[in-house]
Amino acid sequence: MKLIGTVTSPYTRKVRVVLGEKRMECEFITDTPNTPDSAVTRYNPLGKIPVLVLDDENTIFDSRVIVEHLDNASPGNRLIPEEKRPRIQVRRWEALADGCTDAAIALVNEKRKPAEQQSSEWIIRQQGKVDRSLQAMADELAAKPWCAGDFFTLADIAVGCCLGWLELRVPDLPWRRNHPNLARLADKLAQRPSFKDSAP
Repeated sequence: MKLIGTVTSPYTRKVRVVLGEKRMECEFITDTPNTPDSAVTRYNPLGKIPVLVLDDENTIFDSRVIVEHLDNASPGNRLIPEEKRPRIQVRRWEALADGCTDAAIALVNEKRKPAEQQSSEWIIRQQGKVDRSLQAMADELAAKPWCAGDFFTLADIAVGCCLGWLELRVPDLPWRRNHPNLARLADKLAQRPSFKDSAP
C-alpha cells in the first residue's frame, strides 16, 4: 500500500495515526495538490489528499473512507466499534472534528488573501463554526478519559488531529485556555507513538 498526502494535512495525519495504531506497513509519499508537478489527480479525480493506493492499484480517497477500510482490513484493535450505537457515536465525533478542521482551513485560507479581497462575513461564519465545534467537543468530553466511552477510538484520533492542526496553523486561537479538558486530551494523545511519528 501507498499513502499519498502531505505531512501538514490533518486528514493525512488521521490516516497515518490509524496506520500506526493498527501497526500496518504503508509507504508514505509526499505530494502537494495544486502544484504543477502534483500527481494527485492521477489517483483522485477530486485532486484531494489523502489517497490510499492499494497493492492492486485500486485507490481509496477521503480520509473517512480510508480509515474505515483500514479498520476493516485489520480487525484487531478496532478503532470503529462494530455495535451500531457506539459506532455512530464515534463517527459523529469524527464528523464534528473534521467539520471544525474544514472551517478552520477555510478561515486560514481566507485570511491569506490580500486584505481587500477578504470577506469579513465569511471569516465570521467560519470562526463561528470553529468556536461552536470546540465548545461542543469540550462539553461532550467533559471529564471523560476518551471522547467516545472508556476506550481510545477513531473519535480521539480525529479530535487529536484537529487540535494539532489548530495549534500548527492558528496558534493565536486560545482553545487550550478556553477548553482545558481538550488540552489535556491533546497532551495525552501527543504521547502516543502514532501521534509522535505523524507530527508535522
